[in-house]
Amino acid sequence: MTPHIQAKKEDIAKLVLMPGDPLRAKKIAETFLTDVKLVNEVRNMYMYTGKYKDKLVTIAGSGMGCPSIGIYSYELYKFYDVDCIIRVGSCGSYKEGINVYDIYNVKEAFGESNYAKIAANIDSNIIPASQEVFDVIEQVAQDKSIKTHKGLAHSSDVFYRFESSLEFAKKNNLDVVEMESYALFSNAIAINKKAACLLTVSDSFITKEETTPEERQNNFLTMIELALEAAIKL
Repeated sequence: MTPHIQAKKEDIAKLVLMPGDPLRAKKIAETFLTDVKLVNEVRNMYMYTGKYKDKLVTIAGSGMGCPSIGIYSYELYKFYDVDCIIRVGSCGSYKEGINVYDIYNVKEAFGESNYAKIAANIDSNIIPASQEVFDVIEQVAQDKSIKTHKGLAHSSDVFYRFESSLEFAKKNNLDVVEMESYALFSNAIAINKKAACLLTVSDSFITKEETTPEERQNNFLTMIELALEAAIKL
């Protein structure tokens, strides 16, 4: 147990899928897993462990932002011996051609804080995903004819910016924006673990299209299936 996770060590699988929203974790577990067990509900940050095609998987909420996923991913890696975390979440598109419901496989995360320096002694605002996990996701996507975009994601600490988001994205060559992968990737490097991030586009800064929270919870299932099929091969 940790201050934030009440699960027993044996209740957490070696591979974790980590959505931000704990209710999305519940939806994923109930939709895709068998023999499901609720293993954590401290602060209503639900975590479930069950089987996907005989592969033991934990689905764990992370909360919003780098500080929150930083705590949960660190504790899972360090104290529960988790080997790999795949973040599964939503993002906003900064670019034409990356549209609502498209899937984005984050190759690198661009952060705006000193999280990587503090957590991993890495003096860089660009942190890569684990190459092996990124490659497995791409291969599974290819095998299943699932189109993915990939590249540099903006892992922002600020949802409401003073500066134009599109101008900031253009200056830094950013494709999409989310709020967690920079901390997750930093923790993975610091503890010598694996991490990846799969995102479904929920809104576009270009077309102004948006999805509702219900749509994000219920209609991102292709991304989840892709992550779980990749999990089998890891």
